Order: sequence, then C-alpha cells, then structure tokens
Amino acid sequence: MPVRRLRAALAAGLLASTVAAGLLTAVPASAVVGAPAKDGSYAFTAKLDIGGERSCSAALVEQQWLVTAASCFADNPGQDVKVAAGAPKLKTTATIGRTDLTRDGGSVVNVVELVPRSDRDLVMVKLEKPVTGIAPVNLGFNAPLQGEDVFVSGYGRTKDEWVPDRLHYAKFAVGDAKGGTVGLTGKSDDAVVCQGDTGAPAFRDIGGRYELVGVNSLSWQGGCLGHEDETRKGAVDARTDDIAGWIQSVSSRTLLPRSNWKYAKHLASGYFTGDSANGKRRMDLFVVWEDGEATLFKGADNDDPKYPFSAEYQLEGKGSYWKSAVAVTAGRYTDSGSDGITVRWSSGKLSTYTHVDEKGFHDEKTLASSDSWKNARLITSGRFTGNALRDDLLVLWEDGSTSMYTDTDVNGVKKETQLTRANPGFKDAVQISAGEFTGAKTADLLIRWKDGQTQVFPTGDTTGGHGRVQVTPVGYHWTHAAQITVGNFTKPGGRLNDILVRWDTTDLSYYPGVIANGDKPAGEVQLVG
Repeated sequence: MPVRRLRAALAAGLLASTVAAGLLTAVPASAVVGAPAKDGSYAFTAKLDIGGERSCSAALVEQQWLVTAASCFADNPGQDVKVAAGAPKLKTTATIGRTDLTRDGGSVVNVVELVPRSDRDLVMVKLEKPVTGIAPVNLGFNAPLQGEDVFVSGYGRTKDEWVPDRLHYAKFAVGDAKGGTVGLTGKSDDAVVCQGDTGAPAFRDIGGRYELVGVNSLSWQGGCLGHEDETRKGAVDARTDDIAGWIQSVSSRTLLPRSNWKYAKHLASGYFTGDSANGKRRMDLFVVWEDGEATLFKGADNDDPKYPFSAEYQLEGKGSYWKSAVAVTAGRYTDSGSDGITVRWSSGKLSTYTHVDEKGFHDEKTLASSDSWKNARLITSGRFTGNALRDDLLVLWEDGSTSMYTDTDVNGVKKETQLTRANPGFKDAVQISAGEFTGAKTADLLIRWKDGQTQVFPTGDTTGGHGRVQVTPVGYHWTHAAQITVGNFTKPGGRLNDILVRWDTTDLSYYPGVIANGDKPAGEVQLVG
C-alpha cells in the first residue's frame, strides 16, 4: 500500500496497525490537482526544496516561520514522522510568495531550524531571515466542522505534470476531526492532494481572510500523475487549530528581538485589530519609531506570558509624517469594537484616528489645531467618567497644569475641566498613562516622575483629593524607563493594569497585574534583553 494511500487510513484509525504490519513505504511529499492559482493568490504558501532530494509545501504563519509536515524532514518520510529539533540534516530552502516559480518575486530563504511536535506530523520551520511584503496566513483557533469547506494550496504533482512550476489549489470538505488529525474529501473530481503537497496548508476563506486549519500529512492520490488506477481521493491533515497557541508561542520567539527598541519613540496599547475575541486575546501594541516608521504588534491568543504578541504590521515606512508626533495615546473612541489613536502633532494639531488596524489609520478627526496645543506636553485617554468609552482625554501642559476633556468622541476638546492650575511639581512628570490599578469603576492615572518615583492617582484626580498611591519609590530604577504604556498583556479580557516599559537601553519588559496598594511591581517579564 503506497504511503500516500495508506495515510488516508489514519482517518479511520488504521495507521498504527498498518505501520506495525510493515506496509508503510517511503514516498516523498505531495501537490494539489486543481486550478492554477492566479498570480499573487495564497502567497503565504511556500515550496520547500529539501537537499535537492524531495520537495514539500508549507504555510507562512509569521514573517520568519513556516509550518509544514514533520515527515518532510524525516530520514524515511514514508515510514517515520519523527524529526529531531535543530538545524535540518539536509540544506533546505523555502520559496515564498511566488505563485509562478518561473518568475521572480517573493523570497527564497534558507531554513535554519526545525521545532517539531511530538503528537502529530507537524513541524515549525524557522527561516534565516524574515520575509517582507507577504501576509502570513491567520491561525484558526476553532475546530474544523464536519462538512465545512476549506481550500488546499500546494506545489505538488498534478494529473499531468511531474514537477509543476505553478501553485495549484482546490476546495475540500472537512470530514472527521479526531485527536490531532482531520480528514478531507475533494469537492470536485480534480480536487486531490498529490505527491509534493505534503505540508500544504488547508485553510478557510472568511470573506478574503484566510485561516489555517491544518497541514497535509497523508493522501490516497487518486487521479494524480503516476496513480491513474487509484480511485480514492481523500486526504488527512495534521490539525493546527488545537495547537494554534503553541504555534504562536514558537513563532513569537523572534518577533520582538528583531527590532532595536532603543529607537521606539512612542508606545500605545489597545485592541486595534479587534476586541479581545471573547476574552481570548491580549492587547495590541502600537509603536512609533524615531525614524518615522509606525508599526503594530498584534496581541497573542496564546497564554504564554513570555510572548504577548504574535505578529508585526508596518503601517507607515521610515520618514513618514509620524516623525512629527509629539505625544500619542490610545483609547476607545467609538462603539465599533476596536480602538484608535489620539496624536498631538508638532504643528499644534490634535487629531484622533478613531480606528487603527493592520491595514493602517482610519477616520481621522481633527480635534484642535492651534499654537496653544503646542503646549500639551503629555496626553492620555481613558475612561475617567461614567461614559462607557475610553475617550476622556487628560492633558498635562508645559506650565504644570492639568486638564480633562470628557467624551471627546462627541464633544471633541470643547468641554474642558481644569483639574489643577500651573504647578512646577508637575513639570517633573515624565510619562502618564491611564489604567485600572485600584479596582474602581473608572480609570486611574499613572504618573512616572523623573526621580524614579511612580504614583497612581485614583480616578485620574490630579488634585490628590482621592489620595495618591506610590508604586515605585524615589531613586527606583524606573529612572531608566524611557517609555511606558499600560494595557492587558497577560490575561485576555482582564484589567488594564499591566505596565510595559521600554528601557533606555534596548530592553523591553512588562510588569503584570500591578495593583495600587503601596507594593512595588513584581514578576517582571523580560521580552527583549
């Protein structure tokens, strides 16, 4: 029984007995008989060349990581799905983002590391360098449902080509999803997974958003070139939905260290790419860099505290208008379910992008534009009043006075309440941020002073009428905190009381679950450095 045919028996639970009977023979990996993909389609699909001896397909899940079948790298692919962690034994290259292999475009990158799973035919593949200009496939966290439609794309054999030079794809129906596998059945006569498609991604198409379901492991290959007498066309994939958190954790290892955090000029946290997904996702991080680049780090769905972010998106390139940003804060300015950004520009303009996501900045509203706003030194948005949105704006001015503008989505900055008059002491404030440190119904104000002391003003009352709680003492090492932002980086759906710090070196870390009770923050999680 040929291996690709045999592997379909996995769906019926027959794999173990077949292997024991010695019927599993070595056959290299498989491609999809189906329609040729249009140029640029399913660009996250990769072709692996493994030592010039075999080829597989794979999926880009992060700029520097692929996921594919572990059996692609096994010594005896037809008999074993186990592979050692570390560098691949054979020189391996990945071609990504090149629908037509006879053309230029996309990237060709060496593979430097394998991180296998022990419970299924699946391995994470680290690239020598990140690829740019290619959107990774999204990870699906929901189990595939029987009868659900998915697509499979790959570079394997077709019904009339041994070595196709173009990506193909076809539609399949989901069968049983048991344990770490899921069965697939073609929706048309030419929907077959062939030799060369091992590791090929199976994915949902949700209105143009592609969501990974699994990677191919086994197939009967009916109708593929060289298997004309075989009539069975089913396939079996290694599931990815139930280990999506693990995939995120592995692929996030290289995410933050790729950037030089010494040059992060502004930080703001929020649910920009959508709400917390029913409490399953952590906050995103928006970063403006000194050279004017603006990037967005998407909050992770996994529960590993060391890896709170899962992807990076460049929103604007180097030298952009973001070089003119003087102060940046994030808030919830509409009831759309996602957050936005308020910016004080060097020109004296104050504006809000009511919605920010991985595609850029949307619906800019100019709140003010005057020389007086050039004196707005620090700003933060929060829910300081009973309004359900986090759209109250607290401003610390150059003269040390503070003001509150409530419900800026409706009022803009027309409704000002002066909290404190000019106060030389407030000139020593280095950073401010809204958070939920006291458990009150409204937000608190965090102020980090230049002497290293950090204090929380309950309900944002800078007059001190509600008291102030010391978080760090005078002389504390937070004098080296170059930037801070407050968000939810640990417990999806939890309070906004994690403090992320960009230090004056290249280090980045955060303190989870800070409570304003007089104790110093504990449990620092080192992200970079």
